[in-house]
Amino acid sequence: MRFASCTEKIEISSIRKCFEGAAPGSVNLGLGQPDFDTPDHIKKAAIQAIEKGMCGYTPNCGVPALRLALAKKFCTENRIECTEEEIMVTSGASEALFLVIAALVDRGEEVLIGDPSFLSYVELTRLVGGRPVNVPLDDSLRLSPEAIEERITDKTRLIIINSPSNPTGSVQTAEQIRSIAQIAEDRDITVLSDEVYEHFIYKGEHVSPGQFSDNVITVNAVSKTYSMTGWRLGYLVAKGEALEQLLKIHQYVQACASSISQAAALQAITGPQDCVAQMRDEFKDRRDLLVRGFREMGVDLLVPDGAFYLFPRVGDGDKVAARLGQAGVIAVPGSAFGPGGKEHIRISYAAARSQLEEALRRMKDIL
Repeated sequence: MRFASCTEKIEISSIRKCFEGAAPGSVNLGLGQPDFDTPDHIKKAAIQAIEKGMCGYTPNCGVPALRLALAKKFCTENRIECTEEEIMVTSGASEALFLVIAALVDRGEEVLIGDPSFLSYVELTRLVGGRPVNVPLDDSLRLSPEAIEERITDKTRLIIINSPSNPTGSVQTAEQIRSIAQIAEDRDITVLSDEVYEHFIYKGEHVSPGQFSDNVITVNAVSKTYSMTGWRLGYLVAKGEALEQLLKIHQYVQACASSISQAAALQAITGPQDCVAQMRDEFKDRRDLLVRGFREMGVDLLVPDGAFYLFPRVGDGDKVAARLGQAGVIAVPGSAFGPGGKEHIRISYAAARSQLEEALRRMKDIL
């Protein structure tokens, strides 16, 4: 059987490899999935939707009520002026990322991606025949406007920002976000802003580049914010003709997001938000627990300002991750996120405190 060259060039996710091959009894700190249950009021909305028979296709871009609620959310929380006609509901943020890259990037065109950064960005770029261009992060593990400008060419089509960041937990400053948006505006380059961790910030503030420029497509999801990873419900806002171009791909790839998940997402967006604050506070406490433990071991790390990841510098990240695996702790080698991460490992603290404490005990002799 013959396969397309673009498919053969991409790799199976290193994150999946880590936990799928784990030994029984291992503490899994490799997966970025909140361990909280989906809040009850959200689950009840899904049950009610099923009982009402809301089990058919929805409009391609999502049910009108949800699109309206998301437009209000973007205007209020992110200062992105938009209407429901500029909103698309997708099957997770993963589909949204693919739609944007597939719609904007031609074969041979370049996408500027932080190094290290979420591994899907590079592989999705390769999948459509584009060329990922690594942009090294600064000493604070942030993507600097200066580093971006140095790497722009006449083939640059897209700049990807992820703040708060997976895998580093860093949060871009407001000035950095504004500057990157201005660069995109001046050069007529699109920014893809992945904001799925926006509500998990412990220091600083979340700033959306979409408030500064229409050359930004903002991607988000209910997955992390409301502990709804398995519901597969993402969304995006795109200005001008961009949404129509994304729709051309979406309607053939997916048709529409799950009707039941859309009902749940509507309740998540418009319902009580105290559950989000509770999860954020618990993640901060878990972060602090791990930071204390690593510092007692003398491990070199920056305290992350957001998301739920630590990115300590450990020397040879691949070797250390392998040794940790033998000791019953699953961590992702930093090289999975780009060459700039080779001296690091990524630790997810989206796990119970008891699991984190046990992981620290097992890691002590190695780290």
